[in-house]
Amino acid sequence: MPIDFAMIELAGDCIRSADRILLVSHIRPDGDAVGSIIGFGLALQTIGKNVQMVIEDGGMSKFSFLHGSDQVAKKVDGEFDLICTLDCSDLERSGKVLISRPTPDINIDHHLTNPHFAKINLVDDQAVATAELIADFLPKWGLPITKEVAEALLTGIITDTIGFRTSNMRPSALRVAANLMEAGASLSHLYHLSLVDHSYDTMRLWGIGLGNLTRKGRLIWTTISLQERESINYPGRDDGDLVNLLGTITGIDIAMIINEQPENFVKVSWRSQKGYDLSELAASFGGGGHPAASGAVVQGSFDKVQRTIIETTLSFINSKSTGE
Repeated sequence: MPIDFAMIELAGDCIRSADRILLVSHIRPDGDAVGSIIGFGLALQTIGKNVQMVIEDGGMSKFSFLHGSDQVAKKVDGEFDLICTLDCSDLERSGKVLISRPTPDINIDHHLTNPHFAKINLVDDQAVATAELIADFLPKWGLPITKEVAEALLTGIITDTIGFRTSNMRPSALRVAANLMEAGASLSHLYHLSLVDHSYDTMRLWGIGLGNLTRKGRLIWTTISLQERESINYPGRDDGDLVNLLGTITGIDIAMIINEQPENFVKVSWRSQKGYDLSELAASFGGGGHPAASGAVVQGSFDKVQRTIIETTLSFINSKSTGE
């Protein structure tokens, strides 16, 4: 649903009147989370705002090529006039960063399942990325889009659309990308850094995931355990974007990665090539996302969660194929 212009103006008034601004994005950040927080943060700094950018897991070394990535902290320090969440499908996605903090003032997001948890909610589920929304808002708020800001925001769009090829791509998003290119961002350079270039550690993780690949009917999935990640000294808790590769496999309807996390949690990521609203499936496990790409974090033992997730996803496919 399009965002009411009056709400955009109200958010702009709040931003202009604030001096110390806290920006928060979600745990296990992707390119849209990192690009959005850096792009917005750098734009605010150009007009003299005191900005703190916080992601509980940090800004990820994969995106260290972005100017300002070294400013992304893991903990909040101090008090703020304005708190803004970016790309958080719900407040829990911010992790522990906002515990004991007031209700966020502004919530900028594009997830269908966002419950509008802030005082001002700028949520458009038709947008391809939160970075697209921020790129559209900045000129309306009198904030400049410098080359560095453009690079961060274009990275967010590139990664969340997997290189402009997700089913929710729209002409307006391509126009936004063109504007960011005109501001100095190199599409080809950022595309390679974001989607094509992968580290040695990531390739080893993919080897584990591909080795565990399993298919049943129209579902394909793999698992990655904590022990397997530790065996190759993989530095993160993510799947290295392997789920997007699985989503390109022909002859299947849904691809899935079941990824064990510390403290008895399991991260599940789903991708669909056609005809399924995965956000509905993810919501049944307390997660959310988009029709073609969703995820959830489920508490429980790795083996038990695996069985439940696989059975539920197979039932989901069967119910949709039979029209139930």
